[in-house]
Amino acid sequence: MDENKKDERVAKIIARAGLCSRREAERLILRGLVRVDGELITSPALNISAKAKIDVDGNPLPDPQPTRMWRYHKPAGRLTTRRDPEGRPTIYDGLPLELSQAITIGRLDMSSEGLLLLTNDGGLARRLELPKTGWLRKYRVRVHGIINSNELDQLAHGITIDGIHYGPVTATLERQIKSNAWVNIALREGKNREIRRLMEHLGYSVNRLIRISFGPFQLGKLTRGNVEELSSRILSSNLPSDINANATHNRR
Repeated sequence: MDENKKDERVAKIIARAGLCSRREAERLILRGLVRVDGELITSPALNISAKAKIDVDGNPLPDPQPTRMWRYHKPAGRLTTRRDPEGRPTIYDGLPLELSQAITIGRLDMSSEGLLLLTNDGGLARRLELPKTGWLRKYRVRVHGIINSNELDQLAHGITIDGIHYGPVTATLERQIKSNAWVNIALREGKNREIRRLMEHLGYSVNRLIRISFGPFQLGKLTRGNVEELSSRILSSNLPSDINANATHNRR
């Protein structure tokens, strides 16, 4: 670790080392599996110095690895999780072994497909999936029903459904094909099953949902089930400046 760095949250340091996501690091701390300088800690909010020695489940925290990111074309029918207690297929069942510990940036539900970003840096994953980062997520959505464009316009100012508020969403009709239609949707927040709930609220049922971009990264022509690492040049051009500085430092 860089000894000139200021104190940071212990969960953030664990995530940056690529061991797990920041949320998972917080859970490990609450389970009593993390020690700092030999002392068991119980709060993920603890700030520690760069000199501190961290052990997770009895093992020293690995040194931070160079920041890496991949884009993956998630097929429908796979869960965005590492393990499923019901034994359903997950994205990791179809990924190369070297990505068995990669962390997803955001999620796609089991029925959804398209672009899913992965990284070895849990801190980066947490930062990029936050709405305040401002990255737009774009989708092509096929729905059953005859689209009324005025109804889609309702979503532009945000809407509350069953007590849950959804932020502004841009939704435009791409084309109507008999009783089905393709709709282009762009949003920045991405609550759980947000697009499906919004469409159902308007009276349309979603029968296909494809994420085509996440921030500056595009699905492009990446074929279903395939994964591709993003080059350091692409990362340096597209990551926010403060993240980019850390990524560049790690790659030296």
